[in-house]
Amino acid sequence: MAQLRAFDHVGITVADLNAATAFFVGLGLEVEGRTFVEGGFIDTVCGIPDARTEIVMLRPPGGGTAVELSSFIRPDHDAGSPTAMANELGLRSVAFEIDDLHAAVDRLAADGYGLVGGVGQYENTWLMAYVRGPEGIIVALGERLG
Repeated sequence: MAQLRAFDHVGITVADLNAATAFFVGLGLEVEGRTFVEGGFIDTVCGIPDARTEIVMLRPPGGGTAVELSSFIRPDHDAGSPTAMANELGLRSVAFEIDDLHAAVDRLAADGYGLVGGVGQYENTWLMAYVRGPEGIIVALGERLG
């Protein structure tokens, strides 16, 4: 059996690559690279013949698990549910630990991104909120207390 070595990235398919990139850069991720991918590799891996996609890789400062944003040029993307809630099947959120939850929520609200619910406190250890970003992507933001 193969041994898991590392958690490398989470992939998110979006229609507006520039808006999604700006959102995640605004959270503090850094662009590691941006490129187009097409040909036998992507056709084989995705199982989509004649695919072409543009990809942006973003990582937190200092390294760590990346977010891969992908926008398909061919074939056209299929729209997901931009108002999906946490109980719908599938990947619902990408989570980040941050320093100041309230400041982050205020900054994102100024950019037009709102809370899914509210800011909650789990015991005396975490403040957490879900923010709905571009194209309905839910980002969980957590601030460790104490």
